[in-house]
Amino acid sequence: MELTQTDLESIEKLEQVSKQLLRYFGEPAWFERLPAVDELICTILSQNTNDINRDKAYKELRQRYPTWEEVRDADPAELQYTIRIAGLAPQKGPNIQAALQAISEKNGEIDLEWLKDLSVDEARDWLVNLKGVGPKTAAIVMVFSLGMPAFPVDTHVYRVTGRIGLRPAKLSVEKTHEYLEAIGNPDDFGPLHLNLINLGRQICQARKPKCAVCPVLGMCDYPDKLFN
Repeated sequence: MELTQTDLESIEKLEQVSKQLLRYFGEPAWFERLPAVDELICTILSQNTNDINRDKAYKELRQRYPTWEEVRDADPAELQYTIRIAGLAPQKGPNIQAALQAISEKNGEIDLEWLKDLSVDEARDWLVNLKGVGPKTAAIVMVFSLGMPAFPVDTHVYRVTGRIGLRPAKLSVEKTHEYLEAIGNPDDFGPLHLNLINLGRQICQARKPKCAVCPVLGMCDYPDKLFN
């Protein structure tokens, strides 16, 4: 990616935002570094639900099926019943089983550590070819489980980076992954991702942002700031 002068300014701004969010929120804790397959399944369960229901579904899944081979080969209806608290079980169940089957066929076992030997683009391309896995899910697995320089972009990250002016305003969600990876420091990707989510959830909310208490107010380009 060839960087423009605007991109170079965004690099500096992103670095300053990252530092300020670390001062405000602290170093975020990723509660447990899961193996890549575990993270993949957990992230699929997290789609369109909250963290509490995701965690309950994942716990139920692991208790009912001690190995990923058992999940892969489970009765589909039984599996969907097991993960029902996460919502969309008729979609998530088949997607999980299809992903585990694809991993088995590719690697001879259910393991994703081999992705570390690929480039970031190659690893992402392989993951997003799994049914139900998009760029965000792939990036979460890559950065938090495989230690690869990928930047996950969810709804909060996309909204906040647009308002602050860390990315071109009309850039798509998919392209935002690539853009932030190009302008960011890979060592910051995990903490910055989590702190941007914290900012989006706690302060830079969709309808009523709490601009008066925002730790990056002085760097924000959002024209419709609210102070009441």
